[in-house]
Amino acid sequence: MTSPDDYRFLADLLKRNSGLHLGEGKEYLLESRLLPIAEQFGLKDVADLVRAIREGATPQLALATVEAMTTQETLFFRDMTPFKALKENLLPEALPRRRALHQKVRIWSAACSTGQEPYSIAMLLATQLPAVLPADVEIIATDYSAKALARARAGLYSQFEVQRGLPAPMLVRYFTQTPAGFRIADEIRRYVTFQEQNLLHGCAGLGSFDVIFCRNVLIYFDRPVKREVFDRLASALAPGGHLLLGAAETPYGVTERLVRAPCGCPGAYIEAAHDARITAGLGAGALVA
Repeated sequence: MTSPDDYRFLADLLKRNSGLHLGEGKEYLLESRLLPIAEQFGLKDVADLVRAIREGATPQLALATVEAMTTQETLFFRDMTPFKALKENLLPEALPRRRALHQKVRIWSAACSTGQEPYSIAMLLATQLPAVLPADVEIIATDYSAKALARARAGLYSQFEVQRGLPAPMLVRYFTQTPAGFRIADEIRRYVTFQEQNLLHGCAGLGSFDVIFCRNVLIYFDRPVKREVFDRLASALAPGGHLLLGAAETPYGVTERLVRAPCGCPGAYIEAAHDARITAGLGAGALVA
């Protein structure tokens, strides 16, 4: 069993590196996830792992430990509502504005994990709005985990993963079954650019975006970290841009930079100081920065 001191050390390590708040009573989770990491590095148990991290003898150990402790839960087309809003409202609104400026609509999938979300966006556009890719839309996907990004770039998924949320016609059209798993088509992979990026360390270098997907990750942050991340995301929105959040996430009581506005047709949003609109949740409304 992980000692209280080791538990606090690991919780602090996780928060400093990923922003995730472990909370209390997760010793069982750490044991199950970290014992394989300890064995991988030739260590006896979690106590030895913590001791090795403290001594700093193997820098890769800390990174592997943080990645093992994080929740990399994702699936294709997770909650169809944001994808429907992108197709029916957000993209049709942004395209004329960007075309007039001879620019692409920029979409950011933040905390993309192993890539199912950005590939879902690409497949949606390729299937239902094929004329916009790649000439009019740029999809950027980021995550702090190099391991997760390596899997995302490879575009190789297990049968279990392709059965979670992926419509059968898209599986047939865009995936090839191989001995190693189901590989997504190159025509979809080339639409997405993956970059290593930690939401805790700012995102100014990525530029501004018309649509930002950042869903089901902020629920794991404590209030101060949520505020920092919300403010960074608001700053990354282009005028008229939207931020898509998870159903359980809200900026209310955390930051004043984001306010709700009605969802609907383009133009049916409340204007704000920076003219940046943000759609949140399960289609319940829009947030405006």
